[in-house]
Amino acid sequence: MSDYSLKTPLSETDARKLRVGDTVTLSGSIFTARDRAHKYLIEETKPETLEFSLKGAALYHCGPLVKRKDNRFEIVVAGPTTSNRMNPYEADVIARYGIRAIIGKGGMDDRTLEALGRCGCVYLSAVSGAAVVLARYVTRILNAYKLEEFGMPECFWEFDVRDFPAIVTMDTHGQSIHKQVEQASAEKLKDLLLSG
Repeated sequence: MSDYSLKTPLSETDARKLRVGDTVTLSGSIFTARDRAHKYLIEETKPETLEFSLKGAALYHCGPLVKRKDNRFEIVVAGPTTSNRMNPYEADVIARYGIRAIIGKGGMDDRTLEALGRCGCVYLSAVSGAAVVLARYVTRILNAYKLEEFGMPECFWEFDVRDFPAIVTMDTHGQSIHKQVEQASAEKLKDLLLSG
């Protein structure tokens, strides 16, 4: 396992060198995207008509709490939301928009894992339950896209982050810590039931 300090936009090489268990700090621009944003990316727009570029982007499954102060936005909390809600769209979002990193919690399905390997993208787990702490890594809010239409938690926020911490839990080599834990847990449960 290795430690990497990466700057966005990320390259395919950046993504493919990472392995499950590696720790990462991200600096640069990252975009939040939850259920509504994913639906929009696949069903309502395409890369050439999107008002910002996601090529090489890190997409953060996050519905932040943001406040307005003196005509500008300030981040309050920015923790990860459960990623499996985005399973119906994520593989297509990765392929269509050239995403290089997904940040969230809980992992994603086999279809997304396959897309990570095919397209050169990784899944990074952010610390769950540390929304206030993670907000400290956001140096400023660069933009908010679809804010009026989607609302605060569901719009695309563009954050500038400095040394945002995460761990690689799904990689481009077909490995998933989430899948390994699920399989190990199923085996342990089976053993417990048989011995009871």
